[in-house]
Amino acid sequence: MVGEDGGSLVAISDLHVGYADNRGIVDELRPESPQDWLLVAGDVGETVSHIERTLAQLRERFARVIWVPGNHELWTPATDPVTLRGEERYRHLVDLCRQLDVVTPEDPYEIWRGPDGPVRIVPLFLGYDYTFLPEGMDREAALAEAHRTGIVCTDEYLLHPDPFPSRQAWCEARLAQTRARLDALDPMPTVLVNHYPLVREPTRILRYPIFAQWCGTTATADWHLRYRAAVVVYGHLHIPRTSVHDGVRFEEVSLGYPREWKRRPNPPRLRQILPTPPGDLPEWPAIQPLR
Repeated sequence: MVGEDGGSLVAISDLHVGYADNRGIVDELRPESPQDWLLVAGDVGETVSHIERTLAQLRERFARVIWVPGNHELWTPATDPVTLRGEERYRHLVDLCRQLDVVTPEDPYEIWRGPDGPVRIVPLFLGYDYTFLPEGMDREAALAEAHRTGIVCTDEYLLHPDPFPSRQAWCEARLAQTRARLDALDPMPTVLVNHYPLVREPTRILRYPIFAQWCGTTATADWHLRYRAAVVVYGHLHIPRTSVHDGVRFEEVSLGYPREWKRRPNPPRLRQILPTPPGDLPEWPAIQPLR
């Protein structure tokens, strides 16, 4: 499918619909045009039923919905009747999305032909490999410091990499598979959509810098240039903002937890990706996450 003329390409992430207040926000999300496409950059929820309900709800409203997984979708919490782990859980969610007519990283890349197009929409599932490390620390030292200070990502307990021996190995496999696919593309500009930032810079304003090790991989540091990104869309950090790296616009589009978004001066909303908003590119208020 290709985007028709008119409409907008909009995005949001980190809906975390396990929170009733966040479900209320989702209930109010509406396109401005029936031709609008929606990018959902991960962390819809933790249980399969929450993910299914939310994506089905959004698909009823938007002309196209494109989803990438966050870390929370890949958790196997005790509260979820679906006990699949790792790759099996991810594939189960991909199958679910296909039943809902929601595009995933495993599907053909869609072409947006609306305003400021054409661009190829590239949903990514890459993971992280503990390479966003504090200066002078290796992975073992960084993990030890995280445990010492209590700043440990819940992934360490609930995100299982099965059948891979580690989350790093799963990330490496995803990187190799995705590189091969992207290297074969024609030179059309792209919109790269990933749960984690593709570059390290956005993590440098984290309240707890040690948390950055669960926020991406240095292997993607040049992907916005190598793969001709017009815009990069990501979430995970719960610091919604616009930034520019090497002349490329990066949009962090997360909603986040109620205790975070309720502190922001503006109400939660969808972020317009294309057409490019007029004027300068002001940063969103950079509200640091509490985690």
